Amino acid sequence: MRPIFLVGVLASLGLLSVGVFLYVRRPLLSESPRRAPAGADAARLRRHVEILAAMTPRDSDHPRILDRAARYVSAELRDSGARMSEQAYAFDWFDQRNRKQRLGPFRNIIASFGPDTAERVVVGAHYDAFGPFPGADDNASGVAVLLEAGRLLGREPLALRVDLVAFTLEEPPFFATPHMGSARHAVKLKEEGVRVRAMLSLEMLGRYSDAPGSQATPSVLLKLLYPSAGDFVAVVTDHASRGLAKPVKAAMSGFGLPVYSITAPASVPGIDYSDHSSYWDQGYPAVMVTDTAFYRNKDYHTPKDTPERLDYARMALAAEGVVSAVRGLAKAAP
Repeated sequence: MRPIFLVGVLASLGLLSVGVFLYVRRPLLSESPRRAPAGADAARLRRHVEILAAMTPRDSDHPRILDRAARYVSAELRDSGARMSEQAYAFDWFDQRNRKQRLGPFRNIIASFGPDTAERVVVGAHYDAFGPFPGADDNASGVAVLLEAGRLLGREPLALRVDLVAFTLEEPPFFATPHMGSARHAVKLKEEGVRVRAMLSLEMLGRYSDAPGSQATPSVLLKLLYPSAGDFVAVVTDHASRGLAKPVKAAMSGFGLPVYSITAPASVPGIDYSDHSSYWDQGYPAVMVTDTAFYRNKDYHTPKDTPERLDYARMALAAEGVVSAVRGLAKAAP
């Protein structure tokens, strides 16, 4: 009985390991074909990052600079041919001395493409930065990809409405509060009964490395499942939105930049650390597309998060993938 029991235990562990791999990684069962590029421009991405990173400090304590960044983003998206709107809001806030302040107005910038359908796809990136730091990767890179996606999507017909949204106030002290720009946006959509087919949060998309050991993970188990080099882009989701991970991953693959996905609970550090979590809170399917933030970028939330440290060639490949994913998600329902 013992040998049989041992074989059974080993077989069970093997099946469990396979199950964990399939659930967490959600691998593609066939290699994605090479895809024709949409024409993402690395030089444009660099210019956007350099302009935004020079607007420092880009935070709630410096509303004029934050507003200048909003105007820049709005002008660039308008030039893409989008229908433009804003979501402005103000709120009461208690400072560290418990003194009440009226803050705002702060603005989400919304660029709409395609027909005005009842259902839509939302793609967002926050344009504020943490403290006095330039925030080139966090998150001028995400905004740059958003702007480049707007330029490319403006050239083609879409079957479904696509909203590109530049969010304000993602960073502390407003992160995970109702005052995040993405929280305000998601709540408004829910209150208005808007159907969201998918939400993609673009969070830090500029840092890549081929060096072994350049990629960290939240746990030893995940270290076994993912590369040790930070040469890929990640699609991050939770259990409720797990059905969105595979089509986004498949659509982003084939441009020359490896794409990995992870499905994990919000208790894993970093899984819910961006604007996609606001849409999870409202029951909308959402993923984060990211270079994995502080698991790769050691300059996260420091003065060293500067434009010259980003890889714009690979950022352009990430932008190609995002446009491909949006194009696929915005197809008419079967």
